[in-house]
Amino acid sequence: MRLLQFTASGVWRGHEQKILYLYDAYVENPQIEDQFILCANNTPIYDRALDEKMNVIGFDYQSEYSFKTARMLVRLVKEKQIDVVLLHNSKAHTLAVLAHLLFGLPATLVLCRTLIERVDTNFFRKWKYNYTGIKKIICVSQAVVDVLTYAVKDTTRMTIVGSVSDHKKFEHASKNGKLHSEFNIEEGFQIIGNIAAFSPFKDHYTWVDTVEQLINRGLKKARYILIGEGRLMPEIKAYVAQKGLSDYIIFTGFRKDIPDLLIEFDLFLFTSDNEPTGGVLLECYAAGIPIVAANAGGIPEVLVNGETGLLAEVGNPVDFADKVLNLLHDSGLQDRLTKNGYRHLMENFTKKVISDKFFNIMNQVSKSSDNS
Repeated sequence: MRLLQFTASGVWRGHEQKILYLYDAYVENPQIEDQFILCANNTPIYDRALDEKMNVIGFDYQSEYSFKTARMLVRLVKEKQIDVVLLHNSKAHTLAVLAHLLFGLPATLVLCRTLIERVDTNFFRKWKYNYTGIKKIICVSQAVVDVLTYAVKDTTRMTIVGSVSDHKKFEHASKNGKLHSEFNIEEGFQIIGNIAAFSPFKDHYTWVDTVEQLINRGLKKARYILIGEGRLMPEIKAYVAQKGLSDYIIFTGFRKDIPDLLIEFDLFLFTSDNEPTGGVLLECYAAGIPIVAANAGGIPEVLVNGETGLLAEVGNPVDFADKVLNLLHDSGLQDRLTKNGYRHLMENFTKKVISDKFFNIMNQVSKSSDNS
């Protein structure tokens, strides 16, 4: 198989990381004859793929309705003799449909979907999800499938594969005192943290309210770390100041040294209220960090309540605080959950496991297209 992964994304989040994880895994797959990443110039994924010496091809993104870009895609597919184009975001989806419909794109199209978002909001969006040239829609969780059923008529075209993580990033990680040193956190203070973009569905308000609950219940020998950036960050900082919690909550901004920081956490507090899966939870499994997370979206498909972590009621800071204190005060429970979490990761969410699932689906639909 000759594979092209195509995205027009301009951000760096879990889905963009997944593209590189798949590419990396397919280097070891003898059935992948060659592979390429097609992405917009001057984007984080282009720069990272280039740094990692991957076969990355850049283009100047203009519009998801650009006939010029659609024709370029057709030429590239013919030149590289691509068998399957794996589509990774909505703009790439539109461009590939245009290329296939108007210019005869000669490759099998497979769509990868990670967002919990209604797509039946207008005629064109609904139509492109039902376009017959899209042979399969690979979803990250049942929660994603459920929301797509409002638009996709033939639900047999959808399949669930799950999230992916690279456990090897944490193989040699060990507590190093980096957060304590950088942010002058006293020795013996616990660290409770979160890693998430500051966007509405991450529900940082509940996170801050949970911290307030914990402090009011006596958990003052702790610091609360928020790693990430985003448009709501100033708003959340103002909320923290309004509640008088600025001495307790630390904003680190965007960081590239996640393995070195996450390993310092004593507990991961995840309050997202509409998460496709929560790929960062897999990194917690790899790092051996206990988790309290919201019972929302696809999170329960990654975190088994009472077995690999604890689930709390969405938007309920009292319940979150109860679960945090329960876990912090029970070292035996922490040990059991983290060991189970690591096993759960290795059995279901490694690059090898997920890339093999992707390959089997793409191989099946590609052969079906050849025979049709």
